Amino acid sequence: MKITLIYFDFPFWRAEISRIALFIGEIDFQDLRINYEEFGRVKSKGHLDNGTNIPFHQLPCLVVDNVSIAQSAGIARYCGKLSGLYPVNNAIKAAQIDQFLDILTDITEIISSTKPEDREEVSKGALTRKLSILNKNIDQNKDYLVDNTLSIADIGIWSFMGWLIGGKLDGISLDILKEHENIKKVCRLVDQHPKVNDWIKKAYPKNYSRTIF
Repeated sequence: MKITLIYFDFPFWRAEISRIALFIGEIDFQDLRINYEEFGRVKSKGHLDNGTNIPFHQLPCLVVDNVSIAQSAGIARYCGKLSGLYPVNNAIKAAQIDQFLDILTDITEIISSTKPEDREEVSKGALTRKLSILNKNIDQNKDYLVDNTLSIADIGIWSFMGWLIGGKLDGISLDILKEHENIKKVCRLVDQHPKVNDWIKKAYPKNYSRTIF
């Protein structure tokens, strides 16, 4: 089986969940990173310069034996199944994981649809509300989110929150997670995972500033 994961050259959660899942599962894959110039052509034509089909003209995209698969959550679920980080035969646990991926999408949309000059106000309102809801739905007495076992949901929370408080989003306070201890607990657990640390050493820039949760 030949697998190629296509995204940009930075660790954003939409692709990072799948990259890390495949790495943890020791699934061989090509980590193909394209630039924004080529992505401009992808948006217009629906394929890479080498002809690879990009179904919805957006990234990430996963190609498995020449079959292109779009949408972050669908890709993450597939990679999670391959790596043992997403249940194959338990629909309830799968749905529990899915809900965490979906709320990350909700929160991302709040941020991406807000102008930088308006983010401080949104942070105090809609963003904090969503984070509070997420925090409330994390069991403080368990290590991981679902079945107390590492899954793609935990990796997603960790990667998303690293982006959120990584200092690259104008108008977002670096201490926005201050009151959300359950979220930080999950992030710390993933942050300490040996394979996650191996991935950071392998794939992240040498000058990468590690977020401390």
